[in-house]
Amino acid sequence: MTRTASIPTTETDAPRVGARGWAALVVLMLPVLLVSVDNTVLSFALPEISIALAPTGAEQLWIIDVYPLVLAGLLVTMGTLGDRFGRRRMLLIGSIGFAAVSALAAFAPTAGLLIAARALLGFFGAMLMPSTLSLLRSIFQNRDQRRMAIAVWASAFSAGAALGPIVGGFLLEHFAWGSVFLIAVPVLIPLVVLAPLLVPESRDPNPGRIDPVSIVLSMAAMVPVVYAIKSLAVDGPSLVAAGWAVLGIAMGVLFVRRQNRTVVPMLDMALFRRGSFSGAIMVNLLSVVALVGFLYFVSQHLQLVLGLSPLLAGAALVPGMAAMIVAGLTVVPVSRRVPPHVLVPSALLFSVAGYLIVAFTTHDHGVAPLIIAFVVLGIGIGAAETISNELILSSAPAEKAGAASAVSETAYELGAVLGTAVLGGIITAFYRGALALPDGLPAEAAQSARETLAGAYTAADELPAKLGDALWDAAASAFGSGVMITSLIGAVLVVAAGLIAAVTLRKAPTH
Repeated sequence: MTRTASIPTTETDAPRVGARGWAALVVLMLPVLLVSVDNTVLSFALPEISIALAPTGAEQLWIIDVYPLVLAGLLVTMGTLGDRFGRRRMLLIGSIGFAAVSALAAFAPTAGLLIAARALLGFFGAMLMPSTLSLLRSIFQNRDQRRMAIAVWASAFSAGAALGPIVGGFLLEHFAWGSVFLIAVPVLIPLVVLAPLLVPESRDPNPGRIDPVSIVLSMAAMVPVVYAIKSLAVDGPSLVAAGWAVLGIAMGVLFVRRQNRTVVPMLDMALFRRGSFSGAIMVNLLSVVALVGFLYFVSQHLQLVLGLSPLLAGAALVPGMAAMIVAGLTVVPVSRRVPPHVLVPSALLFSVAGYLIVAFTTHDHGVAPLIIAFVVLGIGIGAAETISNELILSSAPAEKAGAASAVSETAYELGAVLGTAVLGGIITAFYRGALALPDGLPAEAAQSARETLAGAYTAADELPAKLGDALWDAAASAFGSGVMITSLIGAVLVVAAGLIAAVTLRKAPTH
């Protein structure tokens, strides 16, 4: 038996919250800031982590990807558990666990242990993000207020990403790379203290039974598919990658069939038959792929190719993050007059232009084109993310806010995985293919240089000056040659997001 979702059409007459509700929003922004700071800081710390722990190319990608991989696999489960047991309770448990594991990650002695710690961070992080967005849904019942609250919530991602390079750059200038993980502790302590005082508990008044089979199937669908994409990006086509992809798709089919046959499913599949919901999910996913992929290769280009310090490299991206924040807030009044199927594609045109600027100017003109490109890209991403997140929540019944929020966050984290795996894998492949090693290079140095750009940087530093300079020039040139192709592929992904929005958001609810 299937269940049809109750889809609200307008909530403009719902009660408006007062000062306490906005204070709760401030508290709920803390974990959002933390997660976004953590993602940006790690991208900028990656060169130092690569030098200190000497990971292989695959391990370097896993350091970035294992966190969103585990997170994406558990978000739907944790969102559903929050609907049942209490969203605030899940938020507090996740906060305490996230802070404790962050302290362990800061002192990881090997790449393998750092990957393990990042996996645990994904487990506890999965409790944080669906809780914040679903609690906003229950606190801000008036759609005008909720749209502004979601704009502030989305802007917290951008603000955290803007603070990440500055805070991370300062820490990396003065302390070891592990310090970037310790910032979780002072951010989460106020949350643990203030959330019980300001954030009301909310849950589904009529939760269904816990379905262990659905939980297992959701993870068995997500993890193999993402792993297959990573394997394809890093190692190229293989039977192993194809096998994982087939396994994940098969588990996904079984998951969907079980949800459709269950009286009270873990995830209501009827939501996906609404264009405004499924279309907004796809816009979220592809926008994040473009954003995270951009940050992955640009952070390395700024520090290793252009030679900027972590602090200066972070400062170079701050204008783009600020543009993302401003766009997310200013799009709210515009969205009352312009329908989403027009507004979202129009915003994403800016992001396409940003990628094209990178593709055709960065290799020869240094830092300035990157700053301009990220400002333009940030305008599009900031506006599109605000509208798509609000559409996801407004398309779901309030009692299922946790599950709907989890789907939104799953798209975000899957996009983060794909951004690093696909765009990061593509630029790594082009780097290896274009790398022309100088004659007389020791075998160990040649192997390090082929693995990653950071490996080439370390190897060049340990060689005699003339040979080291020749190796580094070859590595920098090879990496730069991949920037144009990777940027063009990023632009194509953003175009795809705009076309999906234009087609699927035509019947989205507006004021």
